[in-house]
Amino acid sequence: MELAMNRTTLAAVFTLLALAPALAQQASTPPAAPPPPDFSKVEIKTTDLGDGVYMLEGQGGNMTLATAKSGAILVDSQFAPLHDKIKAAIAAVTPQPVKYLVNTHFHGDHTGGNEAFANEGATIVANVKVRTRLKKGTTNFLTGAQNPPAPKAALPTNTYTHQLKLSLRGRIAELRHPDNAHTDGDTYVYFKSANVIATGDTLTNGRYPNIDVLNGGNIKGMIAATDAYLKLTNDNTKIVPGHGPLANKAALVDYRTMLVTARDRMAKLIKDGKTEDEVLAAKPFADLDAKWAPNETASKNFIRAVYGSLAKKPWIRPWSKPWGKKS
Repeated sequence: MELAMNRTTLAAVFTLLALAPALAQQASTPPAAPPPPDFSKVEIKTTDLGDGVYMLEGQGGNMTLATAKSGAILVDSQFAPLHDKIKAAIAAVTPQPVKYLVNTHFHGDHTGGNEAFANEGATIVANVKVRTRLKKGTTNFLTGAQNPPAPKAALPTNTYTHQLKLSLRGRIAELRHPDNAHTDGDTYVYFKSANVIATGDTLTNGRYPNIDVLNGGNIKGMIAATDAYLKLTNDNTKIVPGHGPLANKAALVDYRTMLVTARDRMAKLIKDGKTEDEVLAAKPFADLDAKWAPNETASKNFIRAVYGSLAKKPWIRPWSKPWGKKS
């Protein structure tokens, strides 16, 4: 009997050893990406912000359109299949072509229309790191999904490091770069005459932000970006967030308070030696979730992003390697 039991135990051990590589690979495999949206059903909503500036909403990141006498400035371009609908929405408010297309960062829901607008004569403008990431390809820090290099025509051709001013007859756009906020190549655009700020995903109104830790994002930079916006705003400022409804100064203050609360709580947990799994189990932002998390996945993703921002040891996902590099 004892010999039979030992043989059974040994057989089980050998079976586990044989399966270990497959189980490890399965554990490190990123979750499948969600299916693409049905772009045929997307409608572009236009909101007049005054002084010839408009907020455009569709599928993906919000866009800002600033018209001028000699052309227009478009901030972000959503997904490629929406180009014709976006162009029609622009034509409904101005006969002028898009002269400049500003990318607030490299994510595809903000840069998908780059190639089409560039082929129509628009100059793509962005922080220099946006061009680098689009040219090389990137990895999604939460899912591990691989984004291949962008076509040459989709790359920014007018890049800057810290700040840049775009001028058209009757319109000036001030571009500024907040360090390591949503990504490492963010841009916010200030239209001073219209009292409008386009923030990209450094501000998501009414929801947790996606802080792309793998690509240079950090909650500390997000807070610094909101501080910069607060210096520019008054009670009449209109703020076009990367996602969510049009924001104002009060919404920006609430957003900053949430970010600071999350940073401080996470810093304490990390100081106490908690691992990411232990922090997830503790649900440190449960009271914030009611307002800022539409679902449990959003809550967990924000916890991971804040933890990744503040962890002292290198924070590495199984797929945290440059695009295309073989393991």
